[in-house]
Amino acid sequence: MYSEKFQASLKAVEAARAANIAYTPDRMTADEKDKLLATYHPDYRADQFETLKVGPNKGEKVPRELAAMLEANARIKPEDIDLSNPDYDTDVLVIGGGGAGSSAAIEADNAGAKVMIVTKLRIGDANTMMAEGGIQAADKPNDSPAIHFVDAYGGGHFAAKKELLYKLVTEAPDAIKWLNELGVEFDKAPDGTMITTHGGGTSRKRMHAAKDYSGAEIMRTLRDEVLNRGIPVIDFTAAIEIIKDEDGKAAGAVLLNMETGDILIAKAKTVIIATGGAGRMHYQGFPTSNHYGATADGLVLGYRAGAKLLYADTLQYHPTGAAYPEQIFGALVTEKVRSLGAKLVNCNGEVFMHPLETRDVAAASIIRECDDRGNGVDTGTGLGVWLDTPMIEAIGGEGTIEKRIPAMMRMFGKYGIDIRKEPILVYPTLHYQNGGLDITPDGMTGVENLFVAGEAVGGIHGRNRLMGNSLLDVIVFGRNAGIHAAEKAKETETGALTLEHVNAFAKELKDAGIETDLVSPKLLPTYTHGNPKHQ
Repeated sequence: MYSEKFQASLKAVEAARAANIAYTPDRMTADEKDKLLATYHPDYRADQFETLKVGPNKGEKVPRELAAMLEANARIKPEDIDLSNPDYDTDVLVIGGGGAGSSAAIEADNAGAKVMIVTKLRIGDANTMMAEGGIQAADKPNDSPAIHFVDAYGGGHFAAKKELLYKLVTEAPDAIKWLNELGVEFDKAPDGTMITTHGGGTSRKRMHAAKDYSGAEIMRTLRDEVLNRGIPVIDFTAAIEIIKDEDGKAAGAVLLNMETGDILIAKAKTVIIATGGAGRMHYQGFPTSNHYGATADGLVLGYRAGAKLLYADTLQYHPTGAAYPEQIFGALVTEKVRSLGAKLVNCNGEVFMHPLETRDVAAASIIRECDDRGNGVDTGTGLGVWLDTPMIEAIGGEGTIEKRIPAMMRMFGKYGIDIRKEPILVYPTLHYQNGGLDITPDGMTGVENLFVAGEAVGGIHGRNRLMGNSLLDVIVFGRNAGIHAAEKAKETETGALTLEHVNAFAKELKDAGIETDLVSPKLLPTYTHGNPKHQ
């Protein structure tokens, strides 16, 4: 049952809808954005960050929950592990079976390398599968990679590594062509032209989509390609430590069978970390849009092996996570909903921000509206603001929602909410790991033969990511890592395998006075206390 206050707010939104369709607030100035972010964005809450005491990024700040994992004990004792008789021997070992890992495996296979994927869940159990809105590429006559670069560079607060962003935008059109040829069913006009839309922070319509399940369609295609090629996929098997050789090169991984608990050894000439994000760490107690296995494993593996992190202090809180009903709390409400015309409205029926501000600005605006201005809607379990979805059909005509965002319609329809007729409640949800392992343009970290692709990379997007550039980076940098890892494998002679770096890291912990019962990587989230804040 809706409370009287809740119903009054709903009526206020309906009464103001016609006027709100015609009204769009101005975009904020750069100074206004900076002040807003510094005051309300979670990245600026100093008490939620810890200074690292050990490792390549010693002295830098990271989220408290991540610091605990980076400075935790290894899951193994090196002296207990027999490296002399590996269970697997391959050229390229890909850790992770999402979009980046699959793209990497396909390209490594194309290059003639022997490649294998290990993934702690199943191939496709990844954030790629859950991405909804689309994938950016400047492939229309009124657009260019240079304009795409400017949009993304500014949206990331001018902090992206230029050489990585350059690769992202210049290789984007070919990424779309590659996916299209593999069989991805992109939205197209009757003449075959791809339909593109705006996203937050974009100056051109360059968002390519497959309705509002773009990631699922891309992942379906990539998974089929991996399996059709006969690339070995070892499911339910987590990498828990990188193995090096006597020369310090990455040379495989220690694996844990998630079902039996058995320890396995994979030897490889090159290793690609494609483990995805960290949403299931529930930083600052936020809900998350991420899949169950997103626990920052790749950052831990790379860090303990000696790879540096970049921008690990910055996360993306997607402005529109479902705030009601409770059963889908934190689930992603794609930015495409706003691209199609829905606006964010407070409890009084007022539009309080431009609908296509960048994600960090939109998230901070919603937090300000709820926490400071007192204009949030009480859902019974928290606060939220309205996303006025009926605007879409008022603007685009009847049937637009079912045609363009059917997954959204179904998700809310299961709980008796028809988004064609009534607005939905949203609040920021932990969505994307802006920071990650630092790489060169060929995808390699500072540890020789250790490559990274996808969300585990830091620096591609700077300190904020625009919609559609994540599905793009898993393809561009997944393919990139696969090509270069295969190339490097051809010239690599692997020396004697060792886990001495694990002992060296343990000594660093001891010398720094760090005593903990925690082990890492985390592998899976824990909800035993009911509230992620207490994990």
